[in-house]
Amino acid sequence: MQVEIWSDVVCPWCYIGKRKFEAALAAFDHRDDVAVTWRSYELDPGAPARRDLPMVELLQKKYSMTEEQAVAANDRVTAIAAGVGLEYHLDRAAMGNTFDAHRLIHLAAAHGRGDAMKERLMAGYFTEGAAVGDTATLEQLAADVGLDADEVRAVLVGDAFADDVRDDERQASALGISGVPFFVIDRAYGISGAQDPDVILGALERAWADTHPDGLVDAAPGDDGAAACDGEACAV
Repeated sequence: MQVEIWSDVVCPWCYIGKRKFEAALAAFDHRDDVAVTWRSYELDPGAPARRDLPMVELLQKKYSMTEEQAVAANDRVTAIAAGVGLEYHLDRAAMGNTFDAHRLIHLAAAHGRGDAMKERLMAGYFTEGAAVGDTATLEQLAADVGLDADEVRAVLVGDAFADDVRDDERQASALGISGVPFFVIDRAYGISGAQDPDVILGALERAWADTHPDGLVDAAPGDDGAAACDGEACAV
C-alpha cells in the first residue's frame, strides 16, 4: 500500500497530522506493507529565506485576524499539539522559505531517511526555533539525521531535487489539494486535515480491503478537515 502525504514543514497542523498518522499506522495490522512518501507543499512559495516577523503578526495580516484572535489560534494549536506529545513554541518560530527544506527531504529519501529528515525539520522549527530557510541551519539539521555534509552542501548550493519539489506541487494541484496535511492512499482515498487516528485507520483498512477483499471488514474514511490554519489544516 502506498501512502503519500503532502505537507509543509512550517505547517502546525502538518506536524500534528504526522503524529496522528503514526498512531493510526501503529494500529494497522498491515503496517509493514505500507510505504510512506512525503510530498512537498509550500504554504508560502514567495517567502524570503528568513522572515523577521512574529507569527502572531503574520496571522493577523494573512487571515485578517485581531491580535487576540491570533494569540488564541496559536494557543489552541499549541494545546492540541501537546495532546499528541509535541512541544510547540510558536512565539520563537523563525519563519521563512521552505523550498530548500523540501529538497533536503527528497535527498534524505534517496538514502532511506526521508521520514527522519521530515521529523528533524519539524521538531527544529516548532520546538527549537530553528530557521528552516537558513542554509547553515539546514546543514546542521541534515547532519543530525546522518546525511553526508558534502552532499548536503552540494544540494543546497545547486538545484538538485528542485524538479522533484515542483513535481510534487504540480501533482497536488492536479489532485485538487489546496490545504495540508493531505493524505492520499493508493491514489484512491484522500484525507484532508489532521484527522484523528481512528479516521485515518479506517481509511487504511478500507483501502486494504479494496485490494484484499477477503481480508478486512469495511471501514469508512472520515470527513475532510477544515481549511486555513485555524482549523485542522493549513491552506495557501
